[in-house]
Amino acid sequence: MKRLYCFLGFLLLAARLPLDAAKRFHDVLGNERTSGFTREHNRLNGWSSDENEWNENLYPVWKRGDPRWNDSWKGGHVRAVLTSDSPALVGSNITFVVTLVLPRCQKEDDSGNIIYEKNCRNGTGPPSDPYVYNWTAWEEDGDPGNGTHRSYHVFPDGRPFPHHHRRRGWNLVYVFHTLGQYYQKLGRCSASVSVNTADMTVGPQLMEVAVYRRRGRTYVPVAKAKDAYVVTDKIPVSVTMSQKNDRNASDETFLRDIPIVFDVFIHDPSHFLNESAINYKWNFGDNTGLFVSINDTLNHTYVLNGSFSLNLTVQALVPGPCPSPTPRPPKPTTPRPPKPTRSLSPAGDGPLQWAGTPGEHCQILRDGDFTARLTIVDGILEVNIIETTEVVMPMPQPGDSLMDFVVTCRGTNPTEVCTIVADPTCQVAQNTVCSPADVGDPCLLTVRRAFTGSGTYCLNLTLGDNASLALTSTLVSVPGRNPGPSVSMANGALVSIGCLAVIVTAIALLVYKKRKEYNPIENSTGIKGNGLNVFLEQAKVKFCPGSQEKDPLLKNQPGVP
Repeated sequence: MKRLYCFLGFLLLAARLPLDAAKRFHDVLGNERTSGFTREHNRLNGWSSDENEWNENLYPVWKRGDPRWNDSWKGGHVRAVLTSDSPALVGSNITFVVTLVLPRCQKEDDSGNIIYEKNCRNGTGPPSDPYVYNWTAWEEDGDPGNGTHRSYHVFPDGRPFPHHHRRRGWNLVYVFHTLGQYYQKLGRCSASVSVNTADMTVGPQLMEVAVYRRRGRTYVPVAKAKDAYVVTDKIPVSVTMSQKNDRNASDETFLRDIPIVFDVFIHDPSHFLNESAINYKWNFGDNTGLFVSINDTLNHTYVLNGSFSLNLTVQALVPGPCPSPTPRPPKPTTPRPPKPTRSLSPAGDGPLQWAGTPGEHCQILRDGDFTARLTIVDGILEVNIIETTEVVMPMPQPGDSLMDFVVTCRGTNPTEVCTIVADPTCQVAQNTVCSPADVGDPCLLTVRRAFTGSGTYCLNLTLGDNASLALTSTLVSVPGRNPGPSVSMANGALVSIGCLAVIVTAIALLVYKKRKEYNPIENSTGIKGNGLNVFLEQAKVKFCPGSQEKDPLLKNQPGVP
């Protein structure tokens, strides 16, 4: 009898082995098993418990370092990037997006197939087949679509794919997992899922995703990813601060006597607060009191130097269902209680008190805070160009035209002056010059700049110190310059050459006239040739003292009395 009991026990143990050995979703997707309390108190609409069985035959599970990962994708490894629009105010929706980063030279076409990019070389030469994975052809050449041969068109938990998945080119399986629950869907090289956070626990959480691709009649894992996200009962608030003449807004150092612009940004990507009434309560820390506004932008001017603590509280009435009232035992010594009323209290101050019929729409007061430490200092408050003059040189100089700008400023004295010369539209910069500022008391300085040629220019002038940067602009009309010495010398040379040409012409006319009146005897045969040679010889006879024609005709000849 004892042996019979042992045999029956062995049979019962053997019958339970497949059940105990079957993988479940939390074995595949979660590093730690989620408690039943967490799962029950974080019910996500449309999600399933990770206690369900995972079909390992159709969707194999590979551990990190398994050599099969090397062949999970043709041409290299695929990386999954998971992001979210966290943080999310409890009650709003949070969206997760997973994107696959394909190996080099691969991309997804309009049909969802994976192809090689044209004119892309990965060191192996151009591929003979343009497709990495032609899933469209697999469907066309696959099993008959009578339903009995498509048993592999199911998710890891056995649920069938949607009927339209082939028309949309969904060839990848995405399984998301968080808070002890999973959600599975089909997609291309990118997929997203949105989750309502109304029933989520406040605090940091973890989302994981596993991606599978089809291989024949099974699926193989190609990538995994995880990303932390935050669910909060505080309105996520940030503030950007800007100020005219402030040199660096990121250092939270601003100038006295100039308004600071505060812009409030509420992180609400799901537009959960669109219908809510929002109030902004400001305390600037300079004993100016509390400012309450319904606008997300406010200006404030600090009139004293020092360090000030900025505090902003944002409050919003968020719609939501009224919970069931908690019954309270009556106190025998108290009179009849008054009619219950609905009360509001900020989140975190204690449990909210409600009255009314369960299911009635109520409003919950949510708030958010922003604090900053601001430093207020003196700076350059204003800069003006009061005079523009052309620099007249004692002697004409070649090159650029020089202009002087007389500049005044208010506030602290600048240490640097910079100018940017641009076209008349102030759009195309042509020249930038910076130099130390030589400032008098009061703030007055002259800035000299060179301009290449006459015309109209746009001049941007800035005065700066460690904390401030003041700017002004003006249009400059630069006149033409007088010619320099080299141009004058060239003009003089041309005039001299012209005068010489006139003199030579006059001499030639005079010689020609004399030649017509008298022909020397010896020149009748002694001068040969024409043109320039004849002209020169005639000029020589006329003007050179050694010529025989200087004396009267035959006066000094022998034998003549």
